[in-house]
Order: sequence, then C-alpha cells, then structure tokens
Amino acid sequence: MTFPHLNNIAFSVEKQSSITIAKATFPLRYGTYSEIRTSEYEFIFNLNGEIKFIRGLNVNWPHPAAQLKRTDGNDWVYYSVGDVSGDSGIISWMGEYYLPCLPYPSNSVWEVNYFTNPSIMNAFAAWSQLYADLYGAQGAGLHPKANELISRILQNHDGVLYERSQKLNTIIGERVTVLPPDTRHVDYEIIPVIIADGCLYHCDFCCVKSARNFHKRSRSEIMSQIQQLKVHYGRNVQNLNALFLGNHDALAAGDELIYFTASEAFKSFYFGNARAVPSLFLFGSVDSLLNSKDELFEKLSQLPYYTYINIGFESVDASTLNLIQKPVDVSKVRAAFHKMLEINDSYMNIEITGNFLVGEQLSSEHYQSLAKLLQDTSSPSSGRGAVYLSPLKDSPKKRELLPRFFEIKNQSKLPVYIYLIQRL
Repeated sequence: MTFPHLNNIAFSVEKQSSITIAKATFPLRYGTYSEIRTSEYEFIFNLNGEIKFIRGLNVNWPHPAAQLKRTDGNDWVYYSVGDVSGDSGIISWMGEYYLPCLPYPSNSVWEVNYFTNPSIMNAFAAWSQLYADLYGAQGAGLHPKANELISRILQNHDGVLYERSQKLNTIIGERVTVLPPDTRHVDYEIIPVIIADGCLYHCDFCCVKSARNFHKRSRSEIMSQIQQLKVHYGRNVQNLNALFLGNHDALAAGDELIYFTASEAFKSFYFGNARAVPSLFLFGSVDSLLNSKDELFEKLSQLPYYTYINIGFESVDASTLNLIQKPVDVSKVRAAFHKMLEINDSYMNIEITGNFLVGEQLSSEHYQSLAKLLQDTSSPSSGRGAVYLSPLKDSPKKRELLPRFFEIKNQSKLPVYIYLIQRL
C-alpha cells in the first residue's frame, strides 16, 4: 500500500514479495517489508518496524546496486558490487553478485572500509534525519497504515536495536561468531538455535574458536530457546525461512538431537507456511562426519528442509595440519572428503560442503595436494558440494591471494568460492 509524499517522503507499507532470496545483479527485496523513500535514499523496514536496508538514490552513491544492511546482530554491512564485473568479478569469488564488507576484522580477500567513504556514511546521517522527520510527522493527516508504520519505526530507535541484539545473544547463550558459508544462499538471514557448545579440536589457526570443550545442550534448553526466539522475532518470523543449528560442530550432537530441534523449529517458526523449501544449516568436523551413521542422513533426508552441512577440512598436507595444530591426520581428511562426495550423490536434499585454507604462509605442498584432490575427484551432478577457500585471517596482502584462488578454482571439478567469515 503506497501513500502520497509528505515533505518529500513516500511510504509503501507492507509490500509483498517472494520469500525466496534471489541471486540478481540488482538487490531484490524478499518477504513482506515496508519502504520509505526520500529524494536521495531508500529505507527498508521489516515487519517489526526495524530498519533493515539503506540504499542511496543520488549520484554520489557508489553504485545503484550497492546498499547497507543491518543484521540481527546489529552490524551494518555494506554490500559492494566491486570494481570488476563479469565472470572474473565478485560472482566468481563469492558465488554472489555482492561482497559483504564487514565493520569488523575478517578474512576477506578484498577489504572495504566504508567508514572512510563520506558518500556511504552520509546514509547514516540520512537515517537519523528520517527518524527525526517521522517523529514530527506523527498524526499529520497520514493514512492509518502509514501512522502504524511510523509508530513501529519510532519504537525501534538505535538504542532499542542494540538492546534487541544483546537479547538475542542472551536467549541463545552466546554470540554466533561465524555463520556457515552456505548461508550466503539466504543472504545470511537465519534463525539460530544452539544445540551444542564448544568444538572437538581447538585448532591453533581458528580465529572464532571456543575455549569450551564440546557439550550438547538438553532438549529443555533447546525448547526454551525456540520459545523465546519465537517471541523475539515477533511478526518478522514470517520473513525468515532458514534455521542455523549451532554452534561450531552441531553435527557432533548426533541424529536424535538434530532431528528433534529441526522438527520443533519447523513447527514453531511456521516454516511450513513459507512459499519455498526452508533451509537448514550446520557445521561439522572431520571426525563428526566420519562418525555419523547412515541413520543420521536418512533422518535428515526425511526433514522438510534442504540441508547444508559445512565441514572444516583445512588441508590434505600433513605438515600444514601440524602447522595449524589440527589434531587429525591426512587419511582422515581424505576419508571425510570422499564421504562428503558419497552423501552428495546419495541424497537430493542434503548438500555437504567443505573448507580449505589459503594464505601466503602456507607451503607449496599444501596447494599441490589440494589441487590434486579437487582435480581427481568425480564431477558432481548439478554443481553440488562447493569447496570454500578461507584466507587465514592474518595473511598479508589478502587480495594477492586471488591468482592462487583462481588457479585452484580452474583446476577443480567442484565449485570453488571464497569463504567470508561473517558473524550473526
């Protein structure tokens, strides 16, 4: 529902779009959202009245398709289209048309500090001005629907948005410090339910590792999370169609806990009402994949989700595994990699993907063994089972890693992309 301009402000209340997040060269909206436009900016709000996107409409904005996005963790992420278009541009690195530029240190091969760009930073000033204008526009002869939208927006000022992000962390018991790379398929828009804490390995290279030993959470703890999250997301739960079972090795929690949580979440978050198949994401380790029985994958295949499981392989070179202090041997990594391929061939609604490291400090043996592994593998059907290359966080000159990335990508029979460490 669209309303006429008031002081150069146009309202579109609860516009309907597809729940499916499409991959396109221009940012398409999804779900049900409200839009406010000024002469220079487009502001997008979710069903709770929380600011979600800002896009510049003036000539000073870096690119018509670039935008700012606020996450549920209250980070503002700048989506760049990069400086190279076509097959050698961002789409070839990320599998997406946009590079999320994060406001915190990460492992991207191309870092953009948008805080130094006045054209981008002016968008935040415009958001503050819009908030002030809306405060003054209450009851100014607007349609009741527009007034309802204004009321919801005013209830979600910056302080409230920060408090809500902290409340989310309290509900799940910790902050999600890294999302599986496959969550790019849903633009990192997930509902997190933590079913296990800690990890099995505590590798030296890992910048998001937990100091805790691996520990499964109880069913009562999980149900408490789900019930509180349903309240926390409120009306906007209908815009969400993906579940992340956390945290760093949910696969090790076993088939019963995974099946229980996914089933309860499906009902509680109304995923069955969505117009697309919901997605399920979780991390796994080499050992948790090798220890997983056929029963687990049979149960996963019966769930009403398309399931992505991301495994940290890191390397198939013994000296590299020793360097990063990953307590597995090469034979286990190879066995887990081949199990990944077998499962991807066996189940149409389960896709296992894998991570390997790149960095200037890694040996030529690491790269040679990785290239051979990806070159010798059987070609997958329909491009399933992507391999993600994760630049070491402290690797200097990260963009200089791109030639190495393309060398591996061009030799691989599996799809290969850059793994961007992004938190919730």
